[in-house]
Amino acid sequence: MKLSHLSLIACLFTSAQAFALSSDTEQPVYIDSDSQQLDMQSNKVTFLGDVKLKQGSINISADKVVVTRSAKDGSIQEIEGYGNLATFSQLTDDGKTLYGEAKELYYKMADDQLTMIDKAMLSQDDSIIRGTKIRYKISSQKLIADGKQKGDRVSTVLQPQAAQE
Repeated sequence: MKLSHLSLIACLFTSAQAFALSSDTEQPVYIDSDSQQLDMQSNKVTFLGDVKLKQGSINISADKVVVTRSAKDGSIQEIEGYGNLATFSQLTDDGKTLYGEAKELYYKMADDQLTMIDKAMLSQDDSIIRGTKIRYKISSQKLIADGKQKGDRVSTVLQPQAAQE
């Protein structure tokens, strides 16, 4: 498997201080969908049909969203999004927009990590990374992008202004 390890996403995304909007995790989560199914045993709620999720500046759109909550305190542990394509966007503290899309999105709230699988793409300020799987640690801006099989490549486009900084 071809791996592309980027220890500092700052070289791709122009601002080294572009952390996710710090107040997002303190905001309520709003979800609109065509239907929902609740599984009390597993603490999972599944939302189906043109799902729109919003928490602060975080927006997720997908055909299906699964929200897993903690049995202890009710906090959201993970948000999964599935679609063709599911999208994720979030403002950073400096007002820039982080945008991702893939067939599968996994946002682990406690780890502040977004994992995108199958036709994954992550962009900010016209700089783009594409791969089969992208793992992005939002708070520390660390990214790993993988190809699916041997010979698959990870594609990156760096805009000139991003490369200069």
